[in-house]
Amino acid sequence: MLVPVLLFAVGLVLLIKGGDWFVDGATGIAEQFHVPELLIGATIVSIGTTLPEVMVSATSALSGHGEISYGNAIGSIICNTALIAAITLTVRPGPVNSKALKTPVIFFFLSAAVYCLNAYLTGYFSRGIGFGLLLLFVVYMAVTVRQGLRDPESVELEEEDEAKKPRSLPVNLLLLVVGAVLIAFGADLLVDNGTKIASALGVPESVIALTFVALGTSLPELVTAITSLVKGHGSLSLGNVIGANIFNLVLVAGASSALAPFAIPHSSTIAGMNASLVLELPLMLFVMAFMTIPALLTKKLHRWQGIILLVIYAAFCVLQFTM
Repeated sequence: MLVPVLLFAVGLVLLIKGGDWFVDGATGIAEQFHVPELLIGATIVSIGTTLPEVMVSATSALSGHGEISYGNAIGSIICNTALIAAITLTVRPGPVNSKALKTPVIFFFLSAAVYCLNAYLTGYFSRGIGFGLLLLFVVYMAVTVRQGLRDPESVELEEEDEAKKPRSLPVNLLLLVVGAVLIAFGADLLVDNGTKIASALGVPESVIALTFVALGTSLPELVTAITSLVKGHGSLSLGNVIGANIFNLVLVAGASSALAPFAIPHSSTIAGMNASLVLELPLMLFVMAFMTIPALLTKKLHRWQGIILLVIYAAFCVLQFTM
């Protein structure tokens, strides 16, 4: 048990340092190209921080563990919204660029509609659905990048210290890539060794996927969110969470089912029905709506949203271990 604990700690250190460099590189690129931080967070940063989910889910699907692949995607969205975004809202609520936020939110609920309809109607994620979700990923990236480049007036970057010399593009790209590698490698260490620890304690695989693996693969988003807050880039943090949620639906689930189709796991029930269809999917939709709809209507994020989301996530985790 000592070796997994030590490797778990090494993974945490790599995540923290990788997150620091990743945010520096992303904000540097945003400043040089005059692109909104929320856009950078919803595209480049989200791809980097979603790499662990992609690797874990694809590997799980190929090895015949579709329940981990499925649970990781849903659990990560719930974790990203009700824990990571909730921390951002609780610590630093404030105004949000509703114009830049609108496109990622629309694409999330469009992707969620395709995902949920397939789950409720068929209960099976085929290769066709996988490629369809991957197509949505390509469309989202194209639309988001085009919108960001076409609307430079929506830039909301922080003022740079005049005495501070801006980093060159190669340096920013290097920070972004190295940070992403450290984040992915660190998350892999945390998930592998954390899962071993959880399994040794007798925790069911489906619960591990929805809670422990989901939290482990969401640690890059958490590290990026905290680092962004410390550096004063709240929009980057919010954009990262929303973008990562979209990628969990269209990239993570799409790649997993395209590589190895799988059925929705039926490991636990509520009132005789599959707990995933009764609890997890509805909760995923609710927490995203609870976070984004008030932001679109009032053009700001509120501390009470963060507090309520944290309570919801705590209750969700407790329920998973008591069902």
